[in-house]
Amino acid sequence: MKYYVIYDGQCNLCVNSVRLLETLDQGKLFNYVPMQDQQTLAKWGITAQDCEQGMILINENLSQRWQGSNAIEEIGRLFPTAGFVDIYRGLPGMKWLGDKFYEQIRDNRYTLFGKRDTYQSVYCVDGSCNAGNKQH
Repeated sequence: MKYYVIYDGQCNLCVNSVRLLETLDQGKLFNYVPMQDQQTLAKWGITAQDCEQGMILINENLSQRWQGSNAIEEIGRLFPTAGFVDIYRGLPGMKWLGDKFYEQIRDNRYTLFGKRDTYQSVYCVDGSCNAGNKQH
């Protein structure tokens, strides 16, 4: 099954995280859609207000959705060598702390990491992305 990672294409931290995932995964498991691609997101019923709550991970048949720190945890869980997520989830208080940490990063991402032109992954949803327009 494929998954769609919906990320802030103008956030330097988000873009660098997507680039890392691109390198590790090579488009086998994940495709990427920037939050700025409102046309694609509208097809899935995802609004700008939804995106304000942080990154989103959805499966290809749109039957499961994770958001914010839950999306990060699920991405980590999907990698075969990522048993650390189960350990993290099992430690008392870590989930709550991780959620709060994520919220602080989400709400201050441009101040902390800067803002850029929108980055479009070459591993986009429908294959129509233009690698020549990929921002570096």
